[in-house]
Amino acid sequence: MTNPADLDPRQLATLRAIMKALRTPGTGCPWDLEQDFSTIAPYTIEEAYEVADAITRGDKADLCEELGDLLLQVVYHAQLAAEEKSFSFDDVVEAICRKMIRRHPHVFGDEEARSAKLAKGFWEEMKAREKTAGGPKGVLDGVPVGLPAMTRAVKLQAKAAKVGFDWPSIDFVYDKMNEEIAELKQETARDAQEAEYGDLLFAMANLGRHLDIDPEAALRAANEKFLRRFRHIEQELAGRGSSPGQSTLEEMDALWDDAKRIERERDHSAA
Repeated sequence: MTNPADLDPRQLATLRAIMKALRTPGTGCPWDLEQDFSTIAPYTIEEAYEVADAITRGDKADLCEELGDLLLQVVYHAQLAAEEKSFSFDDVVEAICRKMIRRHPHVFGDEEARSAKLAKGFWEEMKAREKTAGGPKGVLDGVPVGLPAMTRAVKLQAKAAKVGFDWPSIDFVYDKMNEEIAELKQETARDAQEAEYGDLLFAMANLGRHLDIDPEAALRAANEKFLRRFRHIEQELAGRGSSPGQSTLEEMDALWDDAKRIERERDHSAA
């Protein structure tokens, strides 16, 4: 048996051979041999986020590496499936190839199909027909449970909106948010607070949808802004021989405002 380490590392077949070797009882990796679909799934989600993060940061070298990590996840799941004889990696490739060709008749179809203008909503209609091939399903069926909660909220709302279940204007969304905030303030029981907080987040996701803002991307940006400004606080305090734990809230708040001022001046000069 050929050692995968001796194969061309630029070939997909080599990655598949590596994964198979890692999963070979007796000679494989003990950790990899213990894994199954459910234990690997969190890593798959994490790798997808790291791809998105590299794109956001504009780091192409990191993006290349993270795409490789994500590709490994596909190979990993396919290897698990092959071992239980449910499907193979080739089946995965065939399924996506057939789907892409099926959904792009204006590119891959006959001459008449290629010359026809792609109708608005064609992609969604095609997906809907594929989903209902096995029988009628609900409007909200097909939105993956494993999506980040805010992203899933937006997708659920968007699907409902397609059949007319939506606020007629964004003003109603703001009113709904204010209503949810008021209800949250009134609750004292933990369970009720959690429910009302969830309703508020759902309304915030709806606001993002109406403003055409991705709530996940917006929150990621806010996280990075908080990280950036808090690092400024730490650096300034370190220069004074101090630290956040040794400082008052007033001192840290003043440095926070200083970080905001620096960012505004930098953004203004770059404009």
